[in-house]
Amino acid sequence: MNQSGVIEANDRAAVPLPPVTFHRGNLRLLEEPLTALFCSIRCPGDLILKTYDLAREMRDAGAPVIGGFQTPMEKECLRLLLRGTQPVVVCPARGIDKMRIPRDWRAPLEEDRFLVLSPFPSTRRRPTVKLAARRNDLVANLARRVLIVHAAPGGKTEAFARKLAESGKPLLTLDSPANANLMEMGARALSQVTDLVV
Repeated sequence: MNQSGVIEANDRAAVPLPPVTFHRGNLRLLEEPLTALFCSIRCPGDLILKTYDLAREMRDAGAPVIGGFQTPMEKECLRLLLRGTQPVVVCPARGIDKMRIPRDWRAPLEEDRFLVLSPFPSTRRRPTVKLAARRNDLVANLARRVLIVHAAPGGKTEAFARKLAESGKPLLTLDSPANANLMEMGARALSQVTDLVV
């Protein structure tokens, strides 16, 4: 890592980072057993309630989490997770070197339990569909497992889940009829949150 905050790939041989990655926070969090968290923009009501419970349980269990935290449900999860003490890695779909750090991120950063990571340069100031897809690939690659709260049928999250299932990445979801599409592609229903801390 050099003084400009750029990580060269050979500096972190154990972590599959792109050749140039920008960060703020504690890079050692990438050594944790991270669970990637994703959810479609639209989420059924029963799953919204289950996801709130899940985020609280993950927080209380100290489960390390990584995500883009871009959709409404993902943002709610991040808000709850930041009230805990577990490691959290946020990967925005934009450059971060000139990004203003939100107030609720500052304390976790000071406590060394927070990392903001992006493969994008400062010229990428706004998220796009293409940048989000690249970011999602990075998040999944850095995670030990991927938890998809909900993937709307026919949507981008479902297509992403299918790609992950075909790659052999461990794929989890919440038990609900609304997640039948994820179960059919091989996602396993999460049985207990303590499974996410190992």
